[in-house]
Amino acid sequence: MRTRTVGLYLYDDVEVLDFAGPFEVFSTASRVALRRRPDAPAPFRVVTVARDKGPVRARAGLPVLPEATLADHPPLDVLIVPGGAEQDERGEPALMAWLRAQAAQVEVLASVCTGAFLLAGAGLLDGRRVTTHWEDVAELASGFPALRVVDTGRWIDDGDIFTSAGIAAGIDMSLHLVARLADAKLAMATARQMDYHWQDSPGEPPP
Repeated sequence: MRTRTVGLYLYDDVEVLDFAGPFEVFSTASRVALRRRPDAPAPFRVVTVARDKGPVRARAGLPVLPEATLADHPPLDVLIVPGGAEQDERGEPALMAWLRAQAAQVEVLASVCTGAFLLAGAGLLDGRRVTTHWEDVAELASGFPALRVVDTGRWIDDGDIFTSAGIAAGIDMSLHLVARLADAKLAMATARQMDYHWQDSPGEPPP
């Protein structure tokens, strides 16, 4: 097994659990895997990426210092775009160009919550079956009619594109990615280590 680099894109007013949940999943998965096989490479490395150097201020004012920028991050295998108050990021030319470039290179492109709006704005979700936070499903569908937007419950696995519902659903999607990219036993052990009740199927929409 090789080490896959997972990139998390951060920006001002990003939802904390949208990125911290996946960060915890992939970093814990590597820790658990190294306990099982200390002689093997870690399955994942997590890199936080922002447009510019310096801290971003996540939702509710939490300061976070990303590790890399759009210009100097290592090659990514997986890119996850979290949600939040992402309106200022929509249509930003440098970001849109970077997302398109990464989509052509990564193994998996994913969004959590309203991060789907950024992928959609870059034209990366056209014709895809996608989801987002339940409050934003109608807006995503009306704003991007080329998408097949559904309220699935937890996440959608559309091959090389993954989208999840809001906030905590990103943890379930990330555990599913661990199972797909590494193995199901590691995903279950990771959820156990996190003391997290993994909903390991996409589930049904809320009533």
